[in-house]
Amino acid sequence: MSIKKVAIVGYNRTPFVRHNGVFANATNQDLLVATLSGLIDKYNLHNKRLGEVAGGSVIKHISESNLVRESVMKTSLDPATPGCDIQQACDTGIESAIYIANKIALGQIESGIACGVEAMSNIPFETNARLRKILLKANGEKSTFGKLKQLLKAKIKDFIPIPYKGKEPETGLVMGEHTEITAKYYGITREDQDQLALLSHLNMAKAYDEGFYNDMITPYLGISVDNNLRRDTTFEKLSKLRPAFDKQNGTLTAGNSTPFTDGASAVLLASEDWALKNNLPILAYITQAEIAGIEYVKNQHNLLLAPVVAADRMLKRANMRLGEFDYYEIHEAFAAQVLATLKIWESDQLSKEFGLDQALGTIDRNKLNVKGSSLAAAHPFAATGGRIIATLAKLLNEKGSGKGLISICAARGQGVTMILEK
Repeated sequence: MSIKKVAIVGYNRTPFVRHNGVFANATNQDLLVATLSGLIDKYNLHNKRLGEVAGGSVIKHISESNLVRESVMKTSLDPATPGCDIQQACDTGIESAIYIANKIALGQIESGIACGVEAMSNIPFETNARLRKILLKANGEKSTFGKLKQLLKAKIKDFIPIPYKGKEPETGLVMGEHTEITAKYYGITREDQDQLALLSHLNMAKAYDEGFYNDMITPYLGISVDNNLRRDTTFEKLSKLRPAFDKQNGTLTAGNSTPFTDGASAVLLASEDWALKNNLPILAYITQAEIAGIEYVKNQHNLLLAPVVAADRMLKRANMRLGEFDYYEIHEAFAAQVLATLKIWESDQLSKEFGLDQALGTIDRNKLNVKGSSLAAAHPFAATGGRIIATLAKLLNEKGSGKGLISICAARGQGVTMILEK
């Protein structure tokens, strides 16, 4: 059986917006339908039956168990188009692309959409276990008196909702606390973190000014640009921000870390034949991808560093070297995480701690996140993968040739890398 080439032929997303702002009342489905509908309009997919739409959200309500299929049904795609929910923390968007790409490569489908969405403004609150049991017992009572009797067992404190904090269950630490440990362990300075954050904003502002994002974003609720972008930020302003996680000795701040964000993204993938038949351009090809997981409970400094391992495996399989790419898109969950990844790739000693034979090498920093990345655009967890794939595919298409490497870290000690080629 021959393996088909997998082309990226389209992209679309909403603006990425800080949570509890303009998109405060938008649900995961609202945002995902808006993104899918924009993609459908842009590439004339109305009434078409695609092979599959796959994607998901990291934080979903119990009512959103079939989020993608339900969203597809609210668009103008042929309702015979299947939908599948996928969830792998911040890898969700790119893992969805791998899922669709593999089906195309095997000839199971000819086209598909990979998507991701996060409505952090509408994440569900938890209730405590005691109140849950009381409510279940009340629901099981047949009489109004019986229900009331059960409900009266609840105390006022039982009704206090438990907000989402994003803690790692195995360690009790949030990502920022883990990354503070990362920064200290690998000697990542506050100055270097702030410089990386500043460059992300400068690069994205320039990209907007050049019109790079004009065809990539569908306006939603009156917003047409990413509102986390700070055009007026400076190194001096960033350096004055207080530490966000380790208040006394920390180096991570609101300026060099990503905030909770609302947004959605989608990429259209296809075989070459389907793209040609539908008069769609082949922007780039997905040629390699690798998922990795690493231990992070004992080695708490390594939570977000699984891409180190993923990149090594992927490059070996592709018989390629780290330094030979035209562009590098490394997800900026935190500036310290990006800088630690680069430092490990450059060091034989540090690489061996991850089981690598040797360092992968250095990259040309002038080729890194050239249109800005997550520190400027912000980070709706499941939507980031689609944003990054789209950005790199457009860069390669505009160049007319070349190779690009993607690296995305995720919770639970996971990470994914991907190669795009034109």
